[in-house]
Amino acid sequence: MTPIDCLIVDDEPIARDIIRTYCAHLPYLRVAGICGSALEARTALMQQKVDIVFLDINMPVMDGVSFLKTLKTPPQIIFTTAYKEYAVDAFDLAACDYLLKPFSLERFIVAVDKAMEKLQPTGRAFAEAGESKEDDFLFLKADGRIYKVMHDDLLYAEANGNYTKVRTTQHTLLPAMTFSGFEELVPKSKFLRIHRSFIINKSKIDHIEGNRVFIQNTEIPIGSNYREQFLKQIGLSS
Repeated sequence: MTPIDCLIVDDEPIARDIIRTYCAHLPYLRVAGICGSALEARTALMQQKVDIVFLDINMPVMDGVSFLKTLKTPPQIIFTTAYKEYAVDAFDLAACDYLLKPFSLERFIVAVDKAMEKLQPTGRAFAEAGESKEDDFLFLKADGRIYKVMHDDLLYAEANGNYTKVRTTQHTLLPAMTFSGFEELVPKSKFLRIHRSFIINKSKIDHIEGNRVFIQNTEIPIGSNYREQFLKQIGLSS
């Protein structure tokens, strides 16, 4: 996969380090430059082409919103700020996403996914030829580690309060991310929401019995509000 060049623009060293660390977890991202101000970033963009800019808003001399207004053909912009009141301005300027500090690695990945979908409109974030590639994957942070999990190894996910229990062929992981956040990370052509608390990998279904799906001897309920759509998604009628 062709590397995605990104530029980090933030006047706070700690914030820059956090974003750089997050980028390092995603092998397809390449940090092309790190700037402490909007004026430094402007110079950097004149010298090289980048695909994504992680842009702070509250910076001295020129803030991030004003800086973006000066760019005729801006890259994908992901705002990173501690001030939620700038969100309207950010989206008025067609920013790709708006990360409110402090943000998690999972939320960062969702933002990068959005940018990459715009950069590669015919494919998803982790696939050059579309969602059907078997080597699609995502990163999940759990138990002090970051796991690279292939989509094909994912069996199902279950809502668990502020966490999401993710069952794979090798592990049961409990990443600190919301169920809706996990749902955004996986391709909808492969993963189906069949209950308010369950998402399953369609290819891992062993059999369906009544209002239950069975995956590797695990019984998963089909919610009444999801049954009709689920049956359509697998090519059956209710």
